[in-house]
Amino acid sequence: MASTNETTGMLSAAEQTPSGPGTTAGTTKRQLPAFAIIGVLSTLFYLGLYVAARWVVDPQVANLIALAVSAVANTAANRRFTFGIKGSEGALRHQLQGLVAFVIGLALSAGVLALLDYAAPHASKAVEVGGLIVANGLATIVRFLLMKVWVFKK
Repeated sequence: MASTNETTGMLSAAEQTPSGPGTTAGTTKRQLPAFAIIGVLSTLFYLGLYVAARWVVDPQVANLIALAVSAVANTAANRRFTFGIKGSEGALRHQLQGLVAFVIGLALSAGVLALLDYAAPHASKAVEVGGLIVANGLATIVRFLLMKVWVFKK
């Protein structure tokens, strides 16, 4: 938490430093809220894409399409807003490393859909979406850890 100089009410020089990898403000405490907001928006985007695609393709294909599109947007948003990385340097490498998180998310969500197809072959789209929300929640934890310690490490 930022402290202020009691005399001036100003932040110290270290606390005025732009956030990003290696800076004072680039801590997990600051990163988690940004990651959470991006995660919620990405999940809503993913679910919207899934529901739209689900009208014309089967659940696994809809999941693949929705997850692929939303994962690229999610990695780009987290790169900029959660981890404070600006510019295009390293962007392709970060997206390629983000593929690991994508594959984990795909395995979890595809697994949930396969389990639903086996256990409840006529499950409604609402049940599918509920299962995908759970899978996405688990994938989100893995995604943050991968991004923090590998993709966007200091």
